[in-house]
Amino acid sequence: MNIVVQRARHPQLRDYIHSAVSGLLPFIEKGLVERVAVIFFNTDNIPLERFIFKLAMDPSYGSKVEEGDLEFSLRSFLVKLSVSEGLTKVLPRDCRWEITAYFRSLPRVSISKDADLWIPTDTKQWQQPPLITPIKSMSSEPLSVQLYLEHPSLSEPKPQEKKIL
Repeated sequence: MNIVVQRARHPQLRDYIHSAVSGLLPFIEKGLVERVAVIFFNTDNIPLERFIFKLAMDPSYGSKVEEGDLEFSLRSFLVKLSVSEGLTKVLPRDCRWEITAYFRSLPRVSISKDADLWIPTDTKQWQQPPLITPIKSMSSEPLSVQLYLEHPSLSEPKPQEKKIL
């Protein structure tokens, strides 16, 4: 199946994404990662929207995974991202983003050299439960993935505007 999958053009951005995904792989394989989020922030560091990838990995499969089947499932899953643009909001030009991983349990640094690549975050959370829009789910043994988009609730307090005196 020949499906066009988009990728970043800028080499540093491509390296950042590759490094983040590669750095998470050992933890995903061990079933330690619950969710991976791509979070967009305003200039006050408040999340504007979050793409959440909820992961479930069956570690009992080990190396018995049919790579071709998994790749096929993941490609068709990621294609859905390109048609989800209508679900997103227009983001301000000065926003920033990051990749955040939510671990089921924290990896021990002494056991894995990869553990020190990930640091605790002080990401601000919304005060109200977010609005959740499901985008796609996939189950292809040993990996199950759900993708959904989170926006702040309509009742979420708006950040105070900074006044210049």
